[in-house]
Amino acid sequence: MTEIRYVQLEDKEFWYGLDKHLSNKEFEKKVRDKQGYILLEDNKPIGLLRFNLFWDNTPFCTMLFVDWNYQGKGYGKKLIEYWESDMKSQGYGMLLTSTQVDEEAQHFYRKLGYKDCGGFVVDIPKYKQPMEMFLIKAI
Repeated sequence: MTEIRYVQLEDKEFWYGLDKHLSNKEFEKKVRDKQGYILLEDNKPIGLLRFNLFWDNTPFCTMLFVDWNYQGKGYGKKLIEYWESDMKSQGYGMLLTSTQVDEEAQHFYRKLGYKDCGGFVVDIPKYKQPMEMFLIKAI
């Protein structure tokens, strides 16, 4: 049975097994502000989604990850659809996400109705990465 719920402090060990980019302070903020979800299959955590508010008013998915052993089975789609529904129920009408141009995630998001809407290049040596592309969707 699949379940999706808001992230809780007790999820910290699992969370950091998939997402090493978040500081402890930011993890606690995600819990407090309900800006993250845990995906469970048969009560076992297997995925997560976290978001912020871009411009302080537009939900922006900053990470979606499903454990490698569970990828390609529709779990990522379930997480996104849950997030979209939750955001719509809270009165939001538009969502954003991003991915690097060399990542396959862009195709996943397009299949779910997201459209390309721009990007930027970080060319500062210490932070250099492929172009970050943004995708947008009305809900």
